Amino acid sequence: MLQHRRDLDLSCVQLDGSHTPCKRGGATVGYQGRKAAKTTNTIYLADNQGQMLCCASPQEGQHNDLFELQTLFEEICAFLSQAGIDVKGLFLNADAGFDSKEFRAICEQKEIIANIPRNPRNEKKTESTSCQYFDEALYKRRYVIERANAWQDQFKALIIRYETRVDTWLNLLILSFTVIFIRRINKKINPKQLL
Repeated sequence: MLQHRRDLDLSCVQLDGSHTPCKRGGATVGYQGRKAAKTTNTIYLADNQGQMLCCASPQEGQHNDLFELQTLFEEICAFLSQAGIDVKGLFLNADAGFDSKEFRAICEQKEIIANIPRNPRNEKKTESTSCQYFDEALYKRRYVIERANAWQDQFKALIIRYETRVDTWLNLLILSFTVIFIRRINKKINPKQLL
């Protein structure tokens, strides 16, 4: 990845969680009422073109996106750091499910500009929340991570989780990120460069 960082668009990054139905049970599986099924919840980070950069350790499905978010986001930042990507100054889009004082504080500490709409289910609007940064036009770029999730659905092994071991599931996810990235790079390569 280090030699292909120029193929990433880090002008903005997208954070999102996704639940995957689990048919055989196993590690990090829990019942998710909205899906009416046992699921695994995974938090993903994509670049501004929808290329998945990494994901955090999967969690049991009954937990929402804020569960253990500080630890999981530290994992994501550590992975980016290993790949030579500096998180300082990144614009990060996330949906209202990530709107919490704790997560905003983590982003501020890492000098990440968090672009998160206010969650109406949270406390009543206060003076501090009314002046929080939010860019509506930038937020519209979030659709790329939804598209990235659709790209992953082309891998039948990822639509439904059959693996009982979480490390096997995580490796399949990372393999899908890699395959999609290689396809993206290959589209940009001029055939004459291969001679």
